[in-house]
Amino acid sequence: MIRFRVMAIYAGVMSLLLWFVSIPIHYFIFKDLYEYVSWISLLHGFTYPIYVLAAFHYCLKAGKSLKSTALFILAGTLPIASFVAERRALREFKSLN
Repeated sequence: MIRFRVMAIYAGVMSLLLWFVSIPIHYFIFKDLYEYVSWISLLHGFTYPIYVLAAFHYCLKAGKSLKSTALFILAGTLPIASFVAERRALREFKSLN
């Protein structure tokens, strides 16, 4: 559970940075400044597969359906969705214990 929570929060922060800092600078604001924020895309790209594995592992342990597993994995692609998924997983975990 803790692995998924950490990766969900991390994926959410990186997704926010990607969507609202890196992409606007690269495509809309100043293309020559992109070299200063290109690390965001790189880091997000390297760590998103770790989030996918953590989400898959959590869903496997929690006995989630295939649809629910896919939604948890896709939550890492939207800026706020991974935070929502993390809160939902925590609420479900606390209700079981």
